[in-house]
Amino acid sequence: MPEICMLYDVVSAEYKGDYSILLTFENGKSGIVDFEQFIKKGGVFEKLRDLTFFQQFSINKELGILYWNSNVDVAPEVLYSQATGEPLPDWMSLTA
Repeated sequence: MPEICMLYDVVSAEYKGDYSILLTFENGKSGIVDFEQFIKKGGVFEKLRDLTFFQQFSINKELGILYWNSNVDVAPEVLYSQATGEPLPDWMSLTA
């Protein structure tokens, strides 16, 4: 039987200093995500190193995702796992 994975939209985001954002999801769960781990991976996340840019995040209400400048985002499953401590779905991996 395939795993059923609930995806929860990001409904609010509050900057908490440095590279941390407090995220709240549609199921009411919330937690702080430190985005420095993503910045260290480089690539598209390198743009987030600039704190002025980092602080200009938005929530796409239609998709329920956190994003920067329409071209940088993190999978909502990863954000939910990081914020709540719940495991990623089996089909995902932070090392991928």
